[in-house]
Amino acid sequence: MLKRNLYLITAMACMLCFCSWYMKRQFTLFILGDSISLQYGSYLEKQLGAAVQVQRKGSQEAAMRNLDVPADANGGDSRMVLSYLRTREKDEAFKPDLLLLNCGLHDIKRNPTNGKIAVDTAEYRSNLNAIYALLAGKKIPVIWVRTTEVIDSVHAAKSKAFSRFSRDVNVYNAIADDVCGKYQIPAIDLYSFTLTQGDDRFADHVHYIPRVVQRQAGYIAEYLKQWRKEHKK
Repeated sequence: MLKRNLYLITAMACMLCFCSWYMKRQFTLFILGDSISLQYGSYLEKQLGAAVQVQRKGSQEAAMRNLDVPADANGGDSRMVLSYLRTREKDEAFKPDLLLLNCGLHDIKRNPTNGKIAVDTAEYRSNLNAIYALLAGKKIPVIWVRTTEVIDSVHAAKSKAFSRFSRDVNVYNAIADDVCGKYQIPAIDLYSFTLTQGDDRFADHVHYIPRVVQRQAGYIAEYLKQWRKEHKK
């Protein structure tokens, strides 16, 4: 009986060591983005498989209840992203192997009455610079995802609470491109990829039908797999 108990204890200890080792070797991907990332995120997690542990800043389920109001796992605009990252700056546990980052669609929201934009271009650039500086300080690699499109007529017809315009998407993507170039941050061009997904790609004012969302996830997954090969992670 004693030998059997010792055997069981030893087996359990080995299993715990294996589980601990397995968790440590998992690649951790932190997704911090807007509602577009909430949609493709679930598909992306499945496509990346068990070897990748996907993390977010809050509840995915809660964030999905209203995609237009950023909360929980929805990163919101660049001001909100920077604010969140500052709360994690001194947190030693916050050290993902890679951070997949996007913000833009909430920045370009405009008041439909007076046209005032949520985050102006100067602050957007400043926020992106500050975000990079913070992540660089923590030695967290980052990949940027370019903001997806707005079709003015579609958005105007389906959203009355706020306005968005294609011209602003182009301006803010150009700012992000400039910041990424400055710091040599790799970028996934989800904007251009999504343009090729058919005329029926929209589910509402800016979000996409499941077929398109799955393809977005596949496109990003392939990019991430190649990045890991090149960086041996």
